[in-house]
Amino acid sequence: MQQDRSRFSTEQLIFAGAALVLVIGIQLPVAHYMSPKSGLGYAIGIVGGTLILMQLLYAVRKRVRSLSFLGSVPRWFQTHMIMGIVGPVCILLHCGFSLGATNSNIALFSMLTVSGSGIFGRYFYSKIHHGLYGRKASLAELQDRARDLAERATKILMMPELANLLEDEERRLLAVADWGPARMIFAPAAIAYRYSNGRSRLRRYVRAAIRVTAARHKAVARQSDRFERVAFDYVSRRMKVTREVVEFRIYEKLFSVWHVLHMPLFLMLIAAGIVHVISVHVY
Repeated sequence: MQQDRSRFSTEQLIFAGAALVLVIGIQLPVAHYMSPKSGLGYAIGIVGGTLILMQLLYAVRKRVRSLSFLGSVPRWFQTHMIMGIVGPVCILLHCGFSLGATNSNIALFSMLTVSGSGIFGRYFYSKIHHGLYGRKASLAELQDRARDLAERATKILMMPELANLLEDEERRLLAVADWGPARMIFAPAAIAYRYSNGRSRLRRYVRAAIRVTAARHKAVARQSDRFERVAFDYVSRRMKVTREVVEFRIYEKLFSVWHVLHMPLFLMLIAAGIVHVISVHVY
């Protein structure tokens, strides 16, 4: 029973609830039931705007150590993520899932841009950390694992060419980590493609090499299946570690670029929201 309760995180449950609200809200004529200018619609807009504004507290807590009494940085990061989900959903309910005046449309599209950016940022963040709120993964740690596996390749299963072929495939994978910013967005797909193709080529080589050796040695022929499983396991583990090294480098670069862009987008959203609130109440 304990495991069932911890199967889904708070963030996942809130995200699922937000998705359900969005699906229902798009299907129903929300604007007929709520007005953004008064009553419940207005109140939901205030709540949504406040939650979006409160996301700035995470940046403040992260940079000001004297505010540690307010809670840990990981906890504030989780709160930041939750407010980034609930706040925009409230704003969409507030506007009735429809467009309005020019200033409100600018604020709406700014919010959707920042929310989309946040989803990408969360994905990049999870790729360079052990768990969403855990310690940052160490590139040196992954490289040590790759070197440890490489040292075992010298005499594996009487296949001297396997080590050279593995190194060739690893170089193809590692080359992706050196791509420039213009190609970086395509790097995850390139890594997956090169990893899959490289592993397939190596497995074909292993099968062919064992088949040739088995034809010459009866002892190898009797245990060819076991030799094949051991070789496949070695190839898979080494390619997997190399892929982890490359992905770490790529996602660390992507997260750095995202971090530079996200804050200006968020400040643009705050500015657009302030203009919208002033124009609604003044004009």
